[in-house]
Amino acid sequence: MQPSRPWVIVPGIWDSGPDHWQSRWQVDRGAEAVRIVPRSWSEPDPDDWDDAISRTVDRVPAPPVVIAHSLGVLAVATWLVRHPDRAAGAFLVAPPDPLGDAFPSAASGFTEPTGGTNTPAQLVVSDDDPYCSLDRALGFARVLGAQPVRVGAAGHVNVASGLGEWRAGRALLAAFERTL
Repeated sequence: MQPSRPWVIVPGIWDSGPDHWQSRWQVDRGAEAVRIVPRSWSEPDPDDWDDAISRTVDRVPAPPVVIAHSLGVLAVATWLVRHPDRAAGAFLVAPPDPLGDAFPSAASGFTEPTGGTNTPAQLVVSDDDPYCSLDRALGFARVLGAQPVRVGAAGHVNVASGLGEWRAGRALLAAFERTL
């Protein structure tokens, strides 16, 4: 059995609270999971988030699996293109559409994926995400070169979706990690 890889957690805007699946997974994983700490949680700056991802990846002992949600997906998609070969894989969940009406104006500097990555990646998408249509999310996966994984009607795959610790997502992540 191969040793587990460290995780780098990249939440969305305003971070993820204690009931969010990312936070629960981080607690379960203990010291093998670290979270980015940008200076701009509520007024996100793309360069600050890029630096926060790089700093956090530098702190772990091996190339990590990056686990991103919402705005974190857009940050990681850009980071993967700018910093190839720094992560073992990327598990990306529920990207928002920067051109969508529900996209927060405070995050206006973030853009959709514009290039591909050679890092293995999965993009987990919901059929009824209020922040991104299924077609747009699948388009993001194509551009990035990520394997799309549809999880049905799961809203924005967050606390409001009622997923709790999101065991099904944890199983998806475990299956993805076995491919790395």
